[in-house]
Amino acid sequence: MVKNAFIPAISQEKKEENPGSVEFQIFHFTNRIRRLTLHFELHRKDYLSQRGLRKILGKRQRLLSYLSNKDEIRYKKLINQLDIRESRIR
Repeated sequence: MVKNAFIPAISQEKKEENPGSVEFQIFHFTNRIRRLTLHFELHRKDYLSQRGLRKILGKRQRLLSYLSNKDEIRYKKLINQLDIRESRIR
């Protein structure tokens, strides 16, 4: 699975696999979001899954906000690695 390939990339600095880290959680939510968006191409009226997607999006948004406040460098590195957002110039 893709998840197992990403763990070493995240934990290169820490030299240990930590699936509880913020980066790993954001990566996991991003994978689930991408799978659900593919699901909605076939099942447009699956409203219960749409609700679940909104909850996952909120969780990922809160984690990204936490990471951006805690460590801007790790945040930008993760955003570029996952290709989640357009980079904003401040």
